[in-house]
Amino acid sequence: MAIAFILLLVGAYLVGSVPTAYLAARWGRGIDIRQYGSGNVGASNVVRSSGKWLAAVVTIVDLAKGALMVWAAQASGLAIAFQVAVGLAAIIGHNWPVFLRFSGGRGVLTTTGVAFALPLLNGPLVPWAFIISLALAAVFIFGLRNLPLGTIAGVAALPLVSWLVGEPLAFILGFLAMFLVMVIRRLTAPRTSFTASVATGKLLINRLLLDRDIRDREAWIYRKPAQDQRKGRGDSG
Repeated sequence: MAIAFILLLVGAYLVGSVPTAYLAARWGRGIDIRQYGSGNVGASNVVRSSGKWLAAVVTIVDLAKGALMVWAAQASGLAIAFQVAVGLAAIIGHNWPVFLRFSGGRGVLTTTGVAFALPLLNGPLVPWAFIISLALAAVFIFGLRNLPLGTIAGVAALPLVSWLVGEPLAFILGFLAMFLVMVIRRLTAPRTSFTASVATGKLLINRLLLDRDIRDREAWIYRKPAQDQRKGRGDSG
C-alpha cells in the first residue's frame, strides 16, 4: 500500500504537470501562450489567445487531472487522507510543472476537480462544502464580474464550510491545504519589469485578491511581452 501511495503521488504530480493550456495553444494556434494576454498558462488565457473551443478542452482536461487522480487513489483502496494527498500532488504539479520549468497556472480547475471528486467518491456524502463554496464563487464571478476574487473566495470557504457541515477532518485539512497552495502560488511569483515600482504591500494585495500585479486589468492583460520577460504570471487559471 505504501508503494502504491508513493507511485500515485509521483504519478499525480506528473499528470498535473502536463501543461494543457500551453499544449492546446501550441498545437491549435501555433503560439506560446506565455507570450499572449496575461501570460498565464491557464484556461482563462486560452479564451483570449486561442478561442473558446480550445479553452473548453483545457477546462475539461484540467478538471479531470484532479478528479481522475483522486479516483485512482480511491480505487487503489487508499484512505481519504491519502486520497487528499494525491489530489494535492496533482494541484502542485499543475502550479509548478516540471515540464515548464516549474511555472504553471493557478490550479483553479484542478483544485475544483479534486474538491468535487473527494466527497463524491467517498459517499454517501452530499458535497455541501463544494456546493456552497461554488455558489459563493459564482456571486463574485457573475455578480461582481471578478474571476480572481471569486476563485480565492470560493477556495477559502471550502475548509470553513467543510468544518461547519461536519465533513471528515481529512477533507477540512485538505481543503485548507488547497487554499494555502493557491495563496502561495499567487504571492510568490518574481516581480516583473512592468511592476518594479509597485510597493510591496500593494503588490501582495493585488496578487492575493486580483491575481495580478496591478489593479488595472486591461493594462495587465494586454501589456506587451517585452514588458514582462518572466513567463507564467497572470490571472486565474
